Amino acid sequence: MSLKEQITEDMKTAMRAKDSERLGTIRMLLAAVKQKEVDERIEVDDTTLVSIVDKLIKQRKDAISQFSAAGRQDLADKETAEVKVLEAYLPQRLSQEEIQAAVNAIVADLGAKGPGDMGKVMGAVKTQLAGKADMGLVSAAVKAALAG
Repeated sequence: MSLKEQITEDMKTAMRAKDSERLGTIRMLLAAVKQKEVDERIEVDDTTLVSIVDKLIKQRKDAISQFSAAGRQDLADKETAEVKVLEAYLPQRLSQEEIQAAVNAIVADLGAKGPGDMGKVMGAVKTQLAGKADMGLVSAAVKAALAG
């Protein structure tokens, strides 16, 4: 079963259970998927769907920090609940050590030296770790590897 089919099944389950918070989050995800399909005239595969989920989670985390700074804990809690629902559709993430090891290997392969090679390294890292790791952690690992 593809990830998209799984999400559709989860939506039906949430409808039957009358779980309005989960249902709203899943519908928002499916709307983002549909938007991508219509805009680019493609059928979304699992890899693209994971990148959409990543993007939505990043948006929610940004909103959480904004709401927390503004003292709106009620809205921050709602966004946090949405993040929990969305994270269920992500594959198992790499640990910090695994990310660092992968980044070090790529830096060695490319012969990258210093911060000037950040773009070249990030391009290679993105293709290898996309969907498998939090790109914020990956970026920090690349900066650390090139600074050393």
